[in-house]
Amino acid sequence: MSVNVTSTSPVFGSFRLPPSVKGAPRFRMAVRSNVVSVNAPILTKLQQECATPLPVLRHVAGAMTADMRAGLAVDGGSDLKMILSYVDSLPTGNERGLFYALDLGGTNFRVLRVQLGGNEERVQATEFEQVSIPQELMFGTSEELFDFIASGLAKFAEKEGGIFHLPHGRQRETGFTFSFPVKQTSIDSGILIKWTKGFAVSGTAGKDVVACLNEAMQRQRLDMRVSALVNDAVATLAGARYWDDDVTLAVILGTGTNACYVERVDAIPKLQGHKSSSGKTIINTEWGAFSKGLPLTMFDRDMDAASINPGEQIFEKTISGMYLGEIVRRVLLKMAEAGGLFGKAVPEKLSMPFVLRTPDICAMQQDDSEDLQAVESILYDVAGVESNLNARKIVTEVCDTIVKRGSRLAGAGIVGILQKMEEDSKGVIFGKRTVVAMDGGLYENYPHYRTYLQEAVNELLGTEISKNIVIEHTKDGSGIGAALLASANSKYDHDY
Repeated sequence: MSVNVTSTSPVFGSFRLPPSVKGAPRFRMAVRSNVVSVNAPILTKLQQECATPLPVLRHVAGAMTADMRAGLAVDGGSDLKMILSYVDSLPTGNERGLFYALDLGGTNFRVLRVQLGGNEERVQATEFEQVSIPQELMFGTSEELFDFIASGLAKFAEKEGGIFHLPHGRQRETGFTFSFPVKQTSIDSGILIKWTKGFAVSGTAGKDVVACLNEAMQRQRLDMRVSALVNDAVATLAGARYWDDDVTLAVILGTGTNACYVERVDAIPKLQGHKSSSGKTIINTEWGAFSKGLPLTMFDRDMDAASINPGEQIFEKTISGMYLGEIVRRVLLKMAEAGGLFGKAVPEKLSMPFVLRTPDICAMQQDDSEDLQAVESILYDVAGVESNLNARKIVTEVCDTIVKRGSRLAGAGIVGILQKMEEDSKGVIFGKRTVVAMDGGLYENYPHYRTYLQEAVNELLGTEISKNIVIEHTKDGSGIGAALLASANSKYDHDY
């Protein structure tokens, strides 16, 4: 029997729709006939520049394939880092025992334990807890941060009991999902390149993050070791593969984005001296840095120039949840300034970067009421904007244009990876069932995004081949995946 015990609901990579807009204030404005005529050229130009017809999608998919090959040939060979994960063996379903996972990817960290029952019982039970990281620790020392994390892990381990059983004499083992830039040096070690996502912890850059955590666990007298260091995409692939042998590719589409896939070791020219018992390994593409052939606008370029990393992560800035709402805001601000979209005055709040979030544009795009009441309420609540029906219709058109471009480009990226695998396998990928595991709040919670992405994949591959390519949402697979990789890389002999 499977037992699931949860202490809190997960919000990693969270993407929440705004609360219900029923009962929100209503406004009536005289319909200004020139709203449409003045803004029509801006909207038309936007739609033309964001268009993703089949030739554009083919070009992007082909460029993704070429960049993958260049990145595998030599470090620095392309925008794509094509990082070796050192994950050479994937879960089989035979795994047994108690394993832990620690997920550090933002302002919270999550701890999880799973009791594995082998091929017959699979996941017998899971428990997890989530802990918020105090703001001061995000700017503190490495020792302070890792001591706090190890302390949370130790408290969680103390509650172990019931169905969760560690054989006598064994040390606990954990998978460590660490979603910051790392130069991986083995399955259980990796050097931090730099902190991102608002962290500015001193004393960690250039150090092995696994050693930092292991030392902190020793200071907390916690008898546990890290047996696998992975990022969220790799953990998602492993978690999905546990249930389905046809999974060969995993994509994260949330606040940020990434993709990883199963690669043959002999297809990695830059890899010398690495032996893999399976002849395969998982490659972390870091595809957010891809930039070739993307249909960009002045709004994208302005947003990039104002970002903390101008010129970097262009694909991520075009397709991921962090940026879609901001691009829409910049378009609406231009329309308000140049075309009087919301009347003579430009609403002050509309000038605030990132005030319009992707969950807001998702909710507006799903409004199918005759007078677009949800659009009206969100514009007022979020941006202080009073709008007439014509203006609201334009707003939904802008949302659709930006989201359609982003999701279709994500679909082209997926096909680019599949194409590379197909070329190297000489027909094996497209000729059989192949599963793409998807995770992340953007994909999970944005129906239009999912639909447009699937349509792009179908257009690129054609009706027959696309029947074999299954895109499946794997909710929260990364937690179980990290624990499974801890099992696969255990220092103990497997008893199965």
